Amino acid sequence: MNIYQKRDIFRRRNESSVYRMFLWVVLILGGVWLIRSVQVGDVKPLFLPTPTPTRFAQSYANEGDALFKAGKLKNSENADGTISPGAITAYQEATKVDPNNAKVWADLSRIQTYSTALLVKQDEILTRMDEAVASAKKAVEINPDDSYAHAVHAFALNWKASYISDDRERQELLRQSEDEAVRAITLDNASALALTFYAEVLVDQQKWTQAQQNIDQALLLDSTLMDVHRVHAYVLESLGEYALAIEAYDRAIAITPNLTFLYLRAGAGYRRLAFESPNEENQRQLYETSLEYFAQTARINEQLGVQDPAPYLSIGRTYSQMGEFFIAIRNVQKTIEFQPANAVYYGELGVLYHKNRNYETGILALKCAVRGCNEDESCEGRGGCGSKDTPSVVEGLPISASTVYYYDVYASELAALSTEKNNHCGEALAVADIIADSEYDADPNIAADIVVVRNICNSLLTGVNLNATAMPTATP
Repeated sequence: MNIYQKRDIFRRRNESSVYRMFLWVVLILGGVWLIRSVQVGDVKPLFLPTPTPTRFAQSYANEGDALFKAGKLKNSENADGTISPGAITAYQEATKVDPNNAKVWADLSRIQTYSTALLVKQDEILTRMDEAVASAKKAVEINPDDSYAHAVHAFALNWKASYISDDRERQELLRQSEDEAVRAITLDNASALALTFYAEVLVDQQKWTQAQQNIDQALLLDSTLMDVHRVHAYVLESLGEYALAIEAYDRAIAITPNLTFLYLRAGAGYRRLAFESPNEENQRQLYETSLEYFAQTARINEQLGVQDPAPYLSIGRTYSQMGEFFIAIRNVQKTIEFQPANAVYYGELGVLYHKNRNYETGILALKCAVRGCNEDESCEGRGGCGSKDTPSVVEGLPISASTVYYYDVYASELAALSTEKNNHCGEALAVADIIADSEYDADPNIAADIVVVRNICNSLLTGVNLNATAMPTATP
C-alpha cells in the first residue's frame, strides 16, 4: 500500500525569492546611508528652519521708503551704541537681492542724492554724489527705456553740478542732466517727476520761464509728491518769491514731515525775508519763525536719534544776522560737539568770534579751519573743551568759494594783531599769497583786504606806522 506524506491544506510552504531579498538589501543599505548622512550633516532633517530668512527686494525697498519718510536717510547710532540702518542701507540690500531691478537702483540714487543735504564736508558730499550718479547710471543701463531711471539720473547729475566749483565741469554736468531729463520726458511726457527734475535743471541754467512752465505742469499731473513741491519752492526762490516758496516747502513738509532738510530750507526762507524786511518788529518776528523751523529740525533729529549738526549751524547763522553773536557762538560750538574734526565748523566759529570782536580766539579757530590743528589746539579754537567735547585733530580746508572768507578773515586778523614783539605777518602774508594765487582774488573786497594785509606787514618791516587795520571788508 502506498502511503503519501501529508501536505498542508491551509498554508503555503515558505518560498524564498531572489528579487525580494535584493530589495531588502537595498532598503537596508539605503537606511544605513541616510542615517550616516544625517549624522555627518550632509542631509538635513525635515522641517528645520532655514538659518537666515530670505527677504525679497521689495521688502527691503518698502523698508527704505518707510525710513525715507521717517527722515532716516543714513545709518544712525543709538544710545546703546548699536547702529540703526537708514534708507540708503535698506535700498543697498535690495540691489544685492535683485541686482537687475532698475527701479530699485533709481530709488537708491534718489535717496543718496537727498542725503547730501544732511552732509557738510565737501569731500563727503562729493563722494555721496558720485555714489548717487553711479546708482542712477546702473538703473539706466538695466532699462534704457525707463523714464523714471533717466529722470533720477538727471536729478543726481544736477545736484552734483551744484557742488562743483569749476565752471566748465559744472556746465558739462548740467548739459548731461538736461539730456537725461529730456530723454525721460520723451519716454513719458506725463511723468510728474521727469518734469519736476527738468524744472530744477532749468532753474540752474537760469531758464526761469521754462522752469515755471514745467513745474506748473508737474503740479497738475501729481501734487502728492514731495519732490514736486520741493522743486516748486526752488523755482519760486529763484524768482524772489520767498513767501510763496515757504508755502511750497510747507506742503512738502506735510507729505514727508520728518525730512529735516525741508525745514532747513523753509527756515532759511524766513531768515531771508527777515534780512530784507525794513520793519524792525516784523524782522524780529520773521527771525523768530526761522528759529522755530530750525528748532523743530533739532527736535526731530533728537527723536530719531540722529546726531546732525545742521540745525544748530542754521540757528547760529540766524542769531549772527540778528547781531546776537554770543548765542550764535554757543550753537556753533554745539555743532563741534557732534563733529569735532570738521574744519567747516571751526571756520564758522572763527567768523563769529571775529564779529564778536574776540579776535584772539578767532585766530585760533580760523587756524584750525585754514591750516588745521592738533588736539590741544582744537580745544583752544572752540574756546575750551567741556565734558561733552572731544579733542580732535583737524585737517585744514583747501581754498574754495565756500572757504575763501575764512582765509580772508584769518589773514586780516593776523595782520591786525601783529606788533614788533608779537609779529604774525609771516603767516598772514603766506595766507594772503594763497588767496592771491587763487581765482577768488577777483572779488574787489577780498582784493582790498589783501592789499591792507600787505601794507600793514610792510609797515612793520620798515617801521612805518600806517595807522591802518586789516579787518576784512568782504562779506561771506
